[in-house]
Amino acid sequence: MQSYDVVIVGGGVMGSSVAYFLKGPVGFSGSVLVVERDPTYADGATPRSAGGIRQQFSTPENIRMGQFGASFIKNVAGHLAVDDDAPQLPFVENGYLFLASGAGMGILRANYETQKSLGADNVLLSANELRQRFPWMNVEELAGGCYGLSNEGWTDPYGLLQAFRRKARALGVTYLADTVTGLKRDGNRVVSVATKENGTIACGAVVNSSGYWAREIAATIGIDLPVHPRKRLVYVFDCREQLGRVPLTIEPNGVWFRPEGGSYICGVSPEESDDPDCTDFEIDYMLYEELIWPTIANRVPAFEAIKLTRAWAGHYDYNTLDQNAIIGPHPEIGNFYFCNGFSGHGLQQSPAIGRATAELITYGAYKSIDLTRFGFERVLRNEPLREINVV
Repeated sequence: MQSYDVVIVGGGVMGSSVAYFLKGPVGFSGSVLVVERDPTYADGATPRSAGGIRQQFSTPENIRMGQFGASFIKNVAGHLAVDDDAPQLPFVENGYLFLASGAGMGILRANYETQKSLGADNVLLSANELRQRFPWMNVEELAGGCYGLSNEGWTDPYGLLQAFRRKARALGVTYLADTVTGLKRDGNRVVSVATKENGTIACGAVVNSSGYWAREIAATIGIDLPVHPRKRLVYVFDCREQLGRVPLTIEPNGVWFRPEGGSYICGVSPEESDDPDCTDFEIDYMLYEELIWPTIANRVPAFEAIKLTRAWAGHYDYNTLDQNAIIGPHPEIGNFYFCNGFSGHGLQQSPAIGRATAELITYGAYKSIDLTRFGFERVLRNEPLREINVV
């Protein structure tokens, strides 16, 4: 039987980040295996994400993880170079812009104060200041907005994934193209991982970083993980009018838009009542026609005459408890580590989560950002840790 000190179930951006930090900066001395069901990542969540990076959260730990993620992306060539070949990832630092009506301005201001206290480079703008800074915007019915001046924007998700994966392999991590069919538990430990093609693999520890399949993996050892596959749609459109600098802009109703090359992309998370578990990739154009386009056309007069060119679907590993990450060891199964439930924030949090998980495995404690509040214990207690700014 094959045996590894750490088996990581899922080799997307999160699993590959854990592998890199284990064998790289944290210096774990044992063997590491990553099992990935689809090494092409054709249907994976990472390549289908919008690649956003921000500090505009309400939870301090999320703010700190966003700050670390921005710094990591800006210095990715030094972190993930293999020999003399350094990855060249874009970081379009246009910022995030959260807009608020009068009813939402109090929450926006409170979040802004939390972000500023942690060093985020954000500015709170009145409606008039929004109009001056972004002349393409209709500011009617807006009370203001919060804008990230630096360290916010977007990058290439697939490029980051491949850079993590390539560096991890160069550091000695083994990647196996296979499907994990279950875990075997003996008392308070996971002792082996069953795979479809390569049989049983003994393990010293297991990391569940299997994205929207995480619930199924956890269930094989009797864990009820509140992480579900939820479909998200991204629509691409062209606009003939040149607008100048456009941040990733979030409307009070949750609709968002941003530039993508010479085009734009947009989307929205549906209401909870209209958001079933789903693993298909079908496109719902009614969502665009009935909600998204009217919203963005109201905000940007130039968007009244746009051309929808294409759309794609991806999936969140959606934490139905509170839409925040679930990380760290199981309280009764000490060698089983959660790396789940990022609800759309996984790409930007992958550097910080990878480092944190590697620290837990190697040292038994967090050394950088204390993420104890994101542990599985809150799930068992049914005590949500709410993030107010969810996109």
